[in-house]
Amino acid sequence: MNIYGGRDLGRQFRAVRQNTIQIAEDIPEEQYNHVPAPECRSVGQMLTHIAVAPQMWEEVHGKQRVMTLVGFDFLALAARAKNEESKPRTKAEILELLRSRGESFATWLETLTPEMLNEMVTVADGSGTKSRFEQLLGVKEHEMHHRAQLMLIERQLGIIPHLTRQSNDRIAKMRAAQTA
Repeated sequence: MNIYGGRDLGRQFRAVRQNTIQIAEDIPEEQYNHVPAPECRSVGQMLTHIAVAPQMWEEVHGKQRVMTLVGFDFLALAARAKNEESKPRTKAEILELLRSRGESFATWLETLTPEMLNEMVTVADGSGTKSRFEQLLGVKEHEMHHRAQLMLIERQLGIIPHLTRQSNDRIAKMRAAQTA
């Protein structure tokens, strides 16, 4: 029995996405073409990748609701995502994509029942199974992985990430309270 359900997944996904949106807002548009190293996505491409990637999980666990990932055509899904990433977009368009796709995905997550989240799905290499719940947690993990990359890129661009700024502000207030 999961005590963490679809509503919780949706709420927590929104929190993760809001932090990603804050990073996207903090990076100047003229830096969206910045590529941090050879064979890496640009800032804009990475943000677009983050925006469109959750639809892969929704396709697998919602629209198709597959029971096995053995033989699933991940290459087709990845090609569609890569095509979306390569489209030129302005900062405003990327922000809107992050907001709209994020809200759509979070709303879908909220509809998931405990029974569906508990369904076991055979993993791609056939070596075992994972619940849909466990696999859908991967959406947040994926986004946070790329968000960590973006926070390092922010540092390289001379931007102090918002979570660091918030932490520094809290520490400064605690110090001020101690000396008062």
